[in-house]
Amino acid sequence: MNHRENLKMGEKGAWISIIAYVFLSIMKLFIAQIGNSDALRADGLNNATDVVASIAILVGLKISRKPPDKDHHYGHYRAETIASLFAAFIMMVVGIQVIIDTFQKIISGEVSQPNLLTAWTALGAALIMFVVYRYNLNLSKKVDSRALYVAAQDNRSDALVSIGAFIGIIGAQFGLSWLDPLAGLIVGVIICITAWDIFKEATYALTDGFDEKQIDKITESILKDRDVKEVVDVKGRLHGNQTLVDVTILVEPSLNVEESHEITERIENHLANKHNIYHAQIHIEPYSQHKS
Repeated sequence: MNHRENLKMGEKGAWISIIAYVFLSIMKLFIAQIGNSDALRADGLNNATDVVASIAILVGLKISRKPPDKDHHYGHYRAETIASLFAAFIMMVVGIQVIIDTFQKIISGEVSQPNLLTAWTALGAALIMFVVYRYNLNLSKKVDSRALYVAAQDNRSDALVSIGAFIGIIGAQFGLSWLDPLAGLIVGVIICITAWDIFKEATYALTDGFDEKQIDKITESILKDRDVKEVVDVKGRLHGNQTLVDVTILVEPSLNVEESHEITERIENHLANKHNIYHAQIHIEPYSQHKS
């Protein structure tokens, strides 16, 4: 299965997130209104913003599947990373808003007595989002989609938000009003930390950052080839979930063009089979030139 087919499979996860968020946001906002729960109402609004993030990821996955054209010779795979970045921004905004709302409740000393139905609604929503999280997490690993992995982390954050709302509502039933703001604060911090991690990884990839340990592994693999005398340089970058590498190797200067070409093909096949690298530029230079 090629990468474009993987991305098409990944779109199923984005659609599941969108459908779940639309359903849960409508249900939460309705029950919060009749059950007098600010926590559940905030949770419902959170899900409404998540619809936008999930749509962004879906669009990113669709754009990534577009084949190379005259303006994008390497394809459109980075659209997936940009979608992850956009989703991280939305998650961060939601997390900060949860924290702000929590502090406002603490300052105002607001205490509410919501209907118990709102607590069970929040708990049921948390279970639904946890199932969606596990599905998207497993699918993201199967199809190797960073954007879908981000969607899964957002699903998990929303499950935690709903659990926080459930704890706060139950606490209010037993007079423990401090549980509501404490749960909200913890959940808000978790969302912000998750968003920051996603933001760092996305910007790292967009600025052509690449893991040095992976470079070392690639170098060791190339050196195992019988005709490679030395690996002068290995550069790598991420193009969406595609890894692009540029390699400079030294070989015996007596080799002809056909023999040198066979070496590059052998190395390219090895990188594809061993490291899932399907885009490698191998540059060959004579060994004696560097020794002198």
